[in-house]
Amino acid sequence: MAGEQKAKAKTEQAKGKAKETVGRALGNERMTAEGRAEQSKGDARQSKEKAKDAFRH
Repeated sequence: MAGEQKAKAKTEQAKGKAKETVGRALGNERMTAEGRAEQSKGDARQSKEKAKDAFRH
């Protein structure tokens, strides 16, 4: 389960980065903001998983 969540976090981060980059290239502020939000969501998920790992060991 933890591995699945970590992979999901990485995927969200990558999708967010791509969306942000495309948004900047097109001058689309909304897409850029959505990309940043997705990255933040991935970062939060990754932090949560790291914290759970720290308490397991």
